[in-house]
Amino acid sequence: MSDLKLALELADLADQISISRFGSTDLIVTEKPDLTPVSDADRKIEEVIREHLRLHNSSDGVIGEEFEKKSSTNNREWILDPIDGTKNYIRGVPVWATLIALRIKNEITCTVVSAPAINRRWYATKGEGAFVCENILGKQTTRRLQVSGVNKISDASFAFAEVVKKDHWEANYESFLKLSNEVWRSRGFGDFWAHMLVAEGAVDFTIEPKLALWDMAALYLIVKEAGGSFTNLAGVDGVTGAGAISSNGKLHDQLVKRFN
Repeated sequence: MSDLKLALELADLADQISISRFGSTDLIVTEKPDLTPVSDADRKIEEVIREHLRLHNSSDGVIGEEFEKKSSTNNREWILDPIDGTKNYIRGVPVWATLIALRIKNEITCTVVSAPAINRRWYATKGEGAFVCENILGKQTTRRLQVSGVNKISDASFAFAEVVKKDHWEANYESFLKLSNEVWRSRGFGDFWAHMLVAEGAVDFTIEPKLALWDMAALYLIVKEAGGSFTNLAGVDGVTGAGAISSNGKLHDQLVKRFN
């Protein structure tokens, strides 16, 4: 079985659980030590994915948001966020997704982002491009992704997660406010969706100051394979660092300079 086929199987399993629990009146929500919410759906999805991997690729490691790391014995690690956008999920907002990434020898090689409530699934394999599968009125279509060609900040569309929480931006808060007033358009899409819109060419860049590995890993390869750039705020390619800048590439150097 190819890595992409397995990743898509994992996404199918996740979608079945997340959709079945979305909007449930008996959804159980608790608070983690970092004061962020977690639902029973988050935990169930990660449990089911881990069990599927145990049965089919038992040597693979797993790094997930909800449970302890399972070490790899073959230099392969699956990086999981069972529900990215849990706050949306528990409030009935349909913008949330399961994020799945495979890292081999410290290189992300295959990723899937599945958002069943908005009928979209994005995926990428290293060197083979990035794609989005959409289901509209019962008709499923798949198209290859390509970032935009916008090369001026003043012409750009900027997606952001949060604008009012100054502590999220710390020393970069004023730079963020200045940037949001210089672009052609800014909208608070947030979470995974902002990065996927960059990959689709619908948005030109997004910046998030605080992210974990499982927030970024699946997004990274899709943006890169669509022709874009994905770095930390210091401009280092990859999923290291506390936050991320995702862009069409043409604007990237300008953005990095503003936050350094």
